[in-house]
Amino acid sequence: MFDLRPVFYVIGLLVAMLGATMLLPLLVDIAEGRGQWPVFAESAIITILTGGLIALASANAVRDRLSIQQTFLLTTGVWLTLPIFGALPFVLGATEARFVDAFFEAMSGLTTTGSTVFSGLEELPKGLLLWRALLQWLGGIGIIVVAMVFLPELRVGGMQIFRSEGFDTMGKILPRATQISSSISTIYVSLTLICAGAYFLAGMTPFDATVHAMTTVATGGFANYDTSFAGFGAGVEYISVVFMLLAALPFVRFVQMTANRNVAPLLQDRQIRAFLITVAVIVLLLTFWRLTVTDASGEDAVRKVLFNVVSLVTGTGYASDDYGLWGPFAVTVFFFIGLIGGCAGSTACSIKIFRYQLLFASIKVQLRRIRAPHGVFTPRYDGRPVGDDVLGSVMSFFVFFVVTLGVLAVGLGMTGLDFITSVSGAATALANVGPGLGDQIGPAGNFAGLNDTAKWMLALAMLVGRLELMAVYAILTVSFWRA
Repeated sequence: MFDLRPVFYVIGLLVAMLGATMLLPLLVDIAEGRGQWPVFAESAIITILTGGLIALASANAVRDRLSIQQTFLLTTGVWLTLPIFGALPFVLGATEARFVDAFFEAMSGLTTTGSTVFSGLEELPKGLLLWRALLQWLGGIGIIVVAMVFLPELRVGGMQIFRSEGFDTMGKILPRATQISSSISTIYVSLTLICAGAYFLAGMTPFDATVHAMTTVATGGFANYDTSFAGFGAGVEYISVVFMLLAALPFVRFVQMTANRNVAPLLQDRQIRAFLITVAVIVLLLTFWRLTVTDASGEDAVRKVLFNVVSLVTGTGYASDDYGLWGPFAVTVFFFIGLIGGCAGSTACSIKIFRYQLLFASIKVQLRRIRAPHGVFTPRYDGRPVGDDVLGSVMSFFVFFVVTLGVLAVGLGMTGLDFITSVSGAATALANVGPGLGDQIGPAGNFAGLNDTAKWMLALAMLVGRLELMAVYAILTVSFWRA
């Protein structure tokens, strides 16, 4: 049996840090005068003490290196533990949420999914609105570190091709995590501040600008209003599009760009080019359809297509219009674009564009082998040959994703949900997109009306999807615990 104390030590520290961040909404509530600050004080005390005690009890086992088993457990354990404590302000605060709803909201926040069970957001205390944004903002930077340090090391879903992408992480997980976090944090905070400033200049209040900047850069999608972005002006929507796209690009390229003072890392990245071209094609296609087939017209129609497509592709989940009313073709398009995702090493979610590139490269090679059986053809990515281990990992990811999506949809249907809600709910949770389709969980609704079993299933699906499936499934095997 391997030693679990290093895992508990890191989890304990992160729990304590989460408790410390509760002091920010506490101060906001004191300034607003809504009387909710004792909720955050109590939640912070519970969280800090619990995390601190766990860390202290495990501190004597800290090492520079973690085993593969410990790394798998740490990666999953953090995202399973933090939502438990992140749910406390929702249980104790003005929402007085039941634990299943509070956990769902906290998991949705930390995984930057953006699905919500709360309505009447305009009436909630600003402290709680800020806490929702903080959960997503912390989850956004956390998933970047996971994607750049842990998943390449664990060879999950083809992420190993990014093992030496700017940082050498092999065998030194904890020290490298600190180094990478430091480099990325500067970029992440800078993007958030610039986005907040742009929102403010476009007409948002300082509080709205801050909260929406945090959830935009995290591609999370929590908003301060039930109508999401529908009540904001055109300038705000265009600004949001820019920063959602930036947040969906690999953050290591921003680090390299600022270090070398050269934009070449961004311009030459094949993954970035494929992502931006994909978004452009979808926007043009849907815009052409709306302007020619429906009665939509003018700049407003074009802007709403642009905004909502970018929001869904990046997994942000904002909505400026109820695209469920745009017709069957648009609904079908929005379902599938949510399964695309942004670039690896970004805050964006879903399958990720690089996996589609590897999939098509593999298909191309197989077709060439059929035409020329004696030829030697090797799949390549960004000019480099792709090994069989990477292709096998990517193919396994696709299979696991489709199977999980199907099983989850069937499970949701067994709880009494209709077909559209079951399938779109499974897809939006597993891909961490946010809104689903249909009247209940579509862009004009929320997840409050779902039964408790469905909420638990969706919350766990958010975790599985955010950690690229295999990082979670691996610890469920008998061989993992026997290793």
